[in-house]
Amino acid sequence: MFRKLLFSLFMLSSYLLTNAQTQKQVQYLSGTDNENTVTWDFWCTGGRNSGKWSKIQVPSHWEQQGFGNYNYGRDYVTYGKNFRFADEKGLYRYKFNVPADWQNQTVQIVFEGSMTDTEVKINGKSAGAMHQGAFYRFKYDISDKLNFGKENLLEVTVSKMSADRSVNNAERLADYWIFGGIFRPVYLEATPKEHIEWTSIDAKADGSFAMNVHLQQAQKNTQVTADIIDAQGKTVATAKAVNSNGSDVVKLLTSVKKPALWTAETPNLYRVKVYLKNANGNLTYHTEDKFGFRTIEIRKSDGIYVNGQKVKMKGINRHVWWPETGRSVNPRLDLMDVKLIKGMNMNAVRCSHYPPDKAFLNYCDSLGLYVLDELAGWQQAYSTKAGEPLVKEMVIRDANHPSIIFWSNGNEGGHNFDLDDDYGKYDLSNRPVIHAHHKPGNAFNGIDGNHYEDFYSTQKILADSNIYMVTEFMHAQDDGAGAAGLSDMWDLHWNAKRGAGGFIWAFVDEGIVRTDRNGMIDVNGVNAPDGVLGPHREKEGSYNAIKEIYSPFKIRMETLPINFDGTIEVENRYNFLNLNTVSLKWDLINFKLPTDETAGFTVLESGTAKAPNIPAYGKGNFKLPLPKNWKQAQALALTATDIHGEELYRWVWKIAPNSQIVPLLYGAEQKNTGKASASEDDSTITLRGGDISVSLSKSTGRIVALGNSKSMPLSFNNGPVLVSGDAKLTAINQTTDGDKVIVNAKYEGNLNSVTWTMYPSGWLQMDYSYTLNGKFPFAGISFDYPENFILGTKWLGKGPYRVWKNRLQGVTFNTWESFKNNTQTGSFPYIFPEFKGYFSDVSWVQFNTVEGKFIVATPQENMYLRLFDFYGLTGIKPHPALPAGDISFLDAIPAIGSKLGLKITPHPERYGPAGEPAEFNGETKRTLWFYFGLQQQDEENKQFVMPTENILTD
Repeated sequence: MFRKLLFSLFMLSSYLLTNAQTQKQVQYLSGTDNENTVTWDFWCTGGRNSGKWSKIQVPSHWEQQGFGNYNYGRDYVTYGKNFRFADEKGLYRYKFNVPADWQNQTVQIVFEGSMTDTEVKINGKSAGAMHQGAFYRFKYDISDKLNFGKENLLEVTVSKMSADRSVNNAERLADYWIFGGIFRPVYLEATPKEHIEWTSIDAKADGSFAMNVHLQQAQKNTQVTADIIDAQGKTVATAKAVNSNGSDVVKLLTSVKKPALWTAETPNLYRVKVYLKNANGNLTYHTEDKFGFRTIEIRKSDGIYVNGQKVKMKGINRHVWWPETGRSVNPRLDLMDVKLIKGMNMNAVRCSHYPPDKAFLNYCDSLGLYVLDELAGWQQAYSTKAGEPLVKEMVIRDANHPSIIFWSNGNEGGHNFDLDDDYGKYDLSNRPVIHAHHKPGNAFNGIDGNHYEDFYSTQKILADSNIYMVTEFMHAQDDGAGAAGLSDMWDLHWNAKRGAGGFIWAFVDEGIVRTDRNGMIDVNGVNAPDGVLGPHREKEGSYNAIKEIYSPFKIRMETLPINFDGTIEVENRYNFLNLNTVSLKWDLINFKLPTDETAGFTVLESGTAKAPNIPAYGKGNFKLPLPKNWKQAQALALTATDIHGEELYRWVWKIAPNSQIVPLLYGAEQKNTGKASASEDDSTITLRGGDISVSLSKSTGRIVALGNSKSMPLSFNNGPVLVSGDAKLTAINQTTDGDKVIVNAKYEGNLNSVTWTMYPSGWLQMDYSYTLNGKFPFAGISFDYPENFILGTKWLGKGPYRVWKNRLQGVTFNTWESFKNNTQTGSFPYIFPEFKGYFSDVSWVQFNTVEGKFIVATPQENMYLRLFDFYGLTGIKPHPALPAGDISFLDAIPAIGSKLGLKITPHPERYGPAGEPAEFNGETKRTLWFYFGLQQQDEENKQFVMPTENILTD
């Protein structure tokens, strides 16, 4: 028994030893990512903490470790001028041991990314030629320089700027933050002498499979075998070849019947295990790759096709970024970003302007995103000498990712045409190469990607002969663009034959935590706050708006029709999937009131519905199986989730109009409430009801003072002021109507009349009308209230985010509550949703202030609420201009533009019909209700007190 146990242990140890010797062994010298680092010795030659040996965490940027200077690429327009960091270098030292049993192996040292010129020494000997280029994996064979089983010394010198001018032009003088240091992992790879260095796979939608197996120190008569394994672990095909002449490349061919195809909607992956056996049939090495079966085509003058189906890009540009660590990240952050991108119902990402971490591409493969993998070249290109090795390094690392559908050879003029044919040398599938350009007339490979065209120039491009896949558009600086105008632009691309969609600029604000400024987040002025998310992935208003606009389950119904029977029209904006893959859930809900402790809603009844059988690009309808009493609810909510269980969108439609909802604020009848009264002096008319008094100016008709016998006076005053047009009071008088007091004010100009009605309970009704003819950025009325007195709001309307006229999507009906913040989108503090802005379809709003609470409501629909001073886009003047006053109740709000292509003044009207100012032709009427104080409650019904008389009308 003991002998058997010894024999079993011997066989197990032999198997483990053999297994280790037949596959790559990895030993990290640095940490694995920005959260798991290793301490090295470090010397910085310039800037902070320079000129002495210290310690640094690797991987990292040395700026984030307290060394050197901060630099934004645009700081330097002309090469050689004002380079504060031209001579800034980092000297690294690290001692490490290598296992003695690696002595007969090939050992390489691998750098995943180092900024930027990198010189490596092992035990005082150069590992090889200096590497130039910041974003690329490179390696050296150091087998002959190591002391096996003993201590070794690694020395690395990293220059922030390159000695090669073209490298600086391509990647160091770019419109993004420039850092120094070893920012991705460093590790050793030990392999047998003959091993697989890399593979390149071409797996087509018809099931054909080809693979180039690139060998190091290839031996004659080596057997090369590849097993293809599906998601269930079953081997579905095998390819074999014998390397009879000792070639460095062995090609394997086979096929799989009816493979599960890879698309962004169906990210089906396979594994391929590759084995090397010597002439005696003994296993000497093996490795594994993931891949997907899919075919990419550019059909000129038609579109981009994947697996024979036209696809349209719902994409975004992504920098590799985290505020505390810059471009040094980790797989957890990569996964979060992929989920956030897909959370906007996007299907594509452009890796701007350099290859990302390999983990990011793995998640794009497994979760489903089309990827544009880009060689750096920001408006200037690498030289051929500098660029050729970088193309090779990028492609051999990334070639087997099915998510990558295009190689992008530089950005906005940074295209070295001599490099275009280099990609195919290393990519067996020979993916198309594109140029991400910003000037008309530079179409390449049948694709025009011209940046930052407006709606009308886009129409002209789409009418031309090239496919239009715009690699940057809808520039999202601050709160501009992003989703603003996107609905018009997306419909334009979706419905155009040659429209291939595009990539919004950009994913996140590149805000860096400055270690030289007490941890402040710096976005370098207007250069870097370009994201639809903040630096720490705070969701701005465009995020959910994009989610709705890009929803493949496309519902356009904005309000329930009068004869609604549960039937809803829908469009399938998937490229592949049928809508019957979508799950639907409906809820009948009631909204919380101001007197409820919490905001939100109450679900009365729920159910599911069957999604319709509508193929990709089709249209149809479906019906919700609602109960007979569904009209007794205040609203209907519908949630659609995709085949993976992720929410596509949640729509909410009001069933009850404001004319039914707003009276709920008043509650049941309260007996003996008395009568309202009025008094006058030389300058004012004062109305009194209950504990509340309201004083109106006889010269303007506006509120000049408020009083409450049970609380301090409120500073809400100086209104109504007409925000567009003019008004001059011509007459004002007060009358009595039963227990109510009424003041009528007549005007000349655009404001016609204002009628004030005070009720015995203290509720104040204001009916007003105005006349406008023409287009106006905003329309309605304003009041003054000190912003520093405000604490927060609770309101029923669409939220929680603010809106613009050309970005009304992404908000839903609910009772929301927000606390005051001073967020100006694109700058610290990154607190979202913003408190200040325009809010849509407001039924009522309760203001919580240091002076007490007050409420404003409207029985009509479609009222916008404006809160205080804010801006959407920085510039010479903040954009758009604001209406007068502090708090506005509006019938129209402005659209917002974008910073690029618009010179000095943003022009939102250029981004489509939704960007046009609102047009008025005649009279507009609206009613507002006010209660200036802590509202009384009916203890039985927990509702506001108001006479039973229903004086609200539609």
